[in-house]
Amino acid sequence: MPKISETDLLLNADGSVYHLNLLPKHISDTIIAVGDPSRVYMVSQFFDEVEFEMNKREFITHVGKFNGKKITVISTGIGTDNVEIFFSELDALVNIDLKTRELKPRKKKLRVIRIGTSGALQEDIPLGSFLVSDFAVGLDNLMNFYDLPMNDEEAGLAHDIQKKTGLPFMPYVVRGSENLLDRIGFDMIRGNTVTSPGFYAPQGRELRAPIRFPHLLEDLNYYHKGDFWLTNFEMETAGYYAMARLLGHEALSVNAILANRIKNKVVKNPNKVIENLIEKVLERV
Repeated sequence: MPKISETDLLLNADGSVYHLNLLPKHISDTIIAVGDPSRVYMVSQFFDEVEFEMNKREFITHVGKFNGKKITVISTGIGTDNVEIFFSELDALVNIDLKTRELKPRKKKLRVIRIGTSGALQEDIPLGSFLVSDFAVGLDNLMNFYDLPMNDEEAGLAHDIQKKTGLPFMPYVVRGSENLLDRIGFDMIRGNTVTSPGFYAPQGRELRAPIRFPHLLEDLNYYHKGDFWLTNFEMETAGYYAMARLLGHEALSVNAILANRIKNKVVKNPNKVIENLIEKVLERV
């Protein structure tokens, strides 16, 4: 493969990747990813020490040690567009020689764990519970620009969800890391997560602007194929799972359930729930 061009892989003057502003030495084998930049500090407060910090746009990074193990925590902001930037530059840091712009002969596999917040799609999922995403269903269009391989089960689910919800496009469906799920999410609610390209209409919310799919929430709540049910809404997980598959990394999404969309109830102490989930994940990485 020819060298990667300067316009395909943008670097800063110090040789760091363009958006994350990081160098290869800042990347640990295990990456904790969060959406909210302020949540980086909620993670790093548990570190033995913080060795490095970088603030660039919504991408805030802390590198430190937890129980003696090097951990990198990075915020992505909201949406799968940012997840694509995050994953592409993260992969470049470990699998591309940034000086020669050539692919490294041996590929490195990273473990990326998203700690996020989510709204439940099923009545029996309690507020304040922890849900680990087995499959992710992407309602965003990111994978229209990539050649994502889906197995027969995933492709069948994608076609069936489109048919039964009446959406004018086919979603993509991708499973996360089963190894990470067994290690980190073994005692959590196991669910299948819907990733939306927005917070309001794409998740069935209506304020003043008219929405095109007024029954979307109900359709997703009722949808099932055998024992496959959709359990929660958020805005990033499918992007994580798809990019991880495309680039040969492992990814897992764990979710603090802060709202139940069917019961119309929200948790009263969200920060405490998120903090408890962070501590649980760190103990298991």
